[in-house]
Amino acid sequence: MVNPYIEETTFEKIDYTQQPLPKGEYERCTFRNCDFSGSQLSEIRFAECSFFDCNLSLAKITKTAFQEVRFKDCKLMGLHFETCQGFGLAMGFDHCTLDHSSFYQQKLKKTHFKNSKLHEVDFTDTDLNHAVFENCDLFRAAFENTNLEKADFRTSFNFSIDPEINRMKKARFSQAGLAGLLLKYDLEVEE
Repeated sequence: MVNPYIEETTFEKIDYTQQPLPKGEYERCTFRNCDFSGSQLSEIRFAECSFFDCNLSLAKITKTAFQEVRFKDCKLMGLHFETCQGFGLAMGFDHCTLDHSSFYQQKLKKTHFKNSKLHEVDFTDTDLNHAVFENCDLFRAAFENTNLEKADFRTSFNFSIDPEINRMKKARFSQAGLAGLLLKYDLEVEE
């Protein structure tokens, strides 16, 4: 059976928790107010797709391709992005909640996280070269052996990043964010 190829289609207010989205290739499609929570999205290819107000929390995304995909106002909690197809992986997040998700060992160069909540997200061994974290809450996010070269954290907060165990050349921080780089030293930084 050949998987379908669907392009330039809008899917609105569909509950995929009972009847999963058919495996296939979705190109330049839009998903609005859809519920994918806990559903099976493995081995599906999304290229140049947009997700608005969707819930993808705890969805299975093994070998899923997210190529030039945009998420806005979405819940993406507990997702294991490390199981995604790495080739061509390119995503952007705006006003999203990604708590307890993992990007372990993924290449996310130039990824833009905007106005998003990333509590306890695992960025271990992730390549975030040139990534932008614009006004993001990074409470207990894990950065270990992470490439943060030229990443921008100037407007983000609640992060704790150890410069000794991450690559951080030319990374950008605001003066207020410097405390997040010194946390392990138990220093009191005052403004």
